[in-house]
Amino acid sequence: MDRLTSKQRAHLRSLAHDLSPLAQIGHEGVTDAALQNLREAFHTRELLKVRVLDTAPLEARETADAIVAALDDVHVAQTIGRTVVLYRPDPDDPEIVLPG
Repeated sequence: MDRLTSKQRAHLRSLAHDLSPLAQIGHEGVTDAALQNLREAFHTRELLKVRVLDTAPLEARETADAIVAALDDVHVAQTIGRTVVLYRPDPDDPEIVLPG
């Protein structure tokens, strides 16, 4: 999957609405430890919310782009305020079915 369509992003945003942020990016930014935490979280979930704290060196969109660049097959479904919604389909048994 190259990019998400606007319809797919809207579907993922609706699924993520009730999720609580699972990870936080703080003053150290996108570190190896933060990336490892996200990798482990993606083993059990396909959709994650990440909170970018005020002390983070990058804005939310830049942080999301850094995470996407560092992790394979991760897509940004939404950035709103300082919260980022990330999506990575399970390669073996995807739970979320995206609209065509």
